[in-house]
Amino acid sequence: MTLEILISDTLTPLRHGFFTRRGGASSGVFQGLNCGNGSSDQTDVVSINRARVAQALDVPPAALVSANQVHSADVLTVEDIVDGTAGTLGRGDALVTASPGVALSVLTADCMPVLLADHDAGVIGAVHAGWRGALAGVLEATLDAMEDLGAARDDIAAVIGPCISQRAYEVGPEFLETFLAEEAGYDRFFTAGPGDRYLFDLPGFGLKRLRDAGVGHAEWTRHCTHSQPDLFYSYRRAMQMGQADYGRLISAIRL
Repeated sequence: MTLEILISDTLTPLRHGFFTRRGGASSGVFQGLNCGNGSSDQTDVVSINRARVAQALDVPPAALVSANQVHSADVLTVEDIVDGTAGTLGRGDALVTASPGVALSVLTADCMPVLLADHDAGVIGAVHAGWRGALAGVLEATLDAMEDLGAARDDIAAVIGPCISQRAYEVGPEFLETFLAEEAGYDRFFTAGPGDRYLFDLPGFGLKRLRDAGVGHAEWTRHCTHSQPDLFYSYRRAMQMGQADYGRLISAIRL
């Protein structure tokens, strides 16, 4: 099956993609393009999937770099690929580079994948932003790191890819309190759900943080991972179905 890749006019002509689950070699609950080395999928099959992504981005597999994601606000700056290897990438949830030929990637399964670019400066970024990372400031930290490489904040375009939408993101009152403790105005991202539950607008929150931080342009592709099982993996959907594990989507960008 051919890879199905979502692209953004905003990031074009840079080679990039929010990859769906279509076109991969995995089977079972991972059916499709599971790129998560941390999943219980077969390691060799995940490697095949990642190689297909690298080929689509026109880079060798070793140039498709990622981090050990931990829901933090930590950003890694990636230098040139040396001797065909990506080097050791540590813990963090965002990557930035100004090096051509390096493909930055993040893995998600309901969290926000965010791809960023300053076309004029030749600086790109990729972010894994769940609610913890977004609240902790991973998006703002990524913009800071891009500026350190020569980007201009008001020239940076940011695109949020497929993630869980508000209609599917049910949370408890303690979740709401965590946000209100940071800023009372964050109540705008919650609507009433069943009983004492609320529905949280993750992409809306991400867009606000990006725009408040001064990016030149921010948008969401408006794809919900939870509601489209044929296209996307979803952690929450997998847990609701009693599955033991779930696939990870990959989003990537290169200069």
